Amino acid sequence: MSVRPPPLSSRPRLLVVASGKGGVGKTWLAITLAQALAAQGQRVLLVDADVGLANIDVQLGLDPKRDLSALLRGEPIGCCITPLPECGFDVVAGRSGSGLLAGASDAAADRILAALAAPLPYDLAVLDLGAGIERLQRRFSAAASTLLVLTTDEPTALTDAYACLKLAMLDNPGGDRRIVVNFAASRAAGERTAGILQKSCARFLGAAPPLAGVIRRDPRVAEAIRRQQPFLTRHPTSDAARDVEALAAALAPLPA
Repeated sequence: MSVRPPPLSSRPRLLVVASGKGGVGKTWLAITLAQALAAQGQRVLLVDADVGLANIDVQLGLDPKRDLSALLRGEPIGCCITPLPECGFDVVAGRSGSGLLAGASDAAADRILAALAAPLPYDLAVLDLGAGIERLQRRFSAAASTLLVLTTDEPTALTDAYACLKLAMLDNPGGDRRIVVNFAASRAAGERTAGILQKSCARFLGAAPPLAGVIRRDPRVAEAIRRQQPFLTRHPTSDAARDVEALAAALAPLPA
């Protein structure tokens, strides 16, 4: 896949993928959405900021020479980037099981955000957060141009997604926040799940974030992860692939 030549100077928009609960498919969505956005002409940098459990490198079968730890040691972000021309986007990986960002300080978050706010040859940085609502996740969520909060129809996932949205509204009242429902039995079922979350937000927070997209359950997702291959490459015509492509289309253009 060809990539447009970079401009002399640009500040990428920050698309943050978050969830209150683990196990809802957040990292898979971040990877697949990055590929879908790249296929639609966006120059995309995918950044793994999962606290202590970074695994974008595992899902993509990568062994990067440098990762986010190099940035935290003071190296420029350009030294930490792994190009993936076959996917159409680039990656700043973490290290699975390394505890890379466990206990990371505000200074570390500031360094990462400052690097992403500098002129870079990308239209968009997709940031994969760790699950939860700890301080570091909140810092990144508050800095997002657009925050995608991922949930499923499980009651605990909905409860934790609500908590994530509540804190995001407190930290950045004017921010762009949207809901994505994963593992849905159908589009209608996903819309009903989103409606439950939107109703709670409207009642208790005074605003209902819009539904950005519904991703239908697809057993081929797990198969692609096991094979460490990008989902849109391995199963480009599947229902879940089409759903992520629709989500990417719905997100454009994103706020600056």
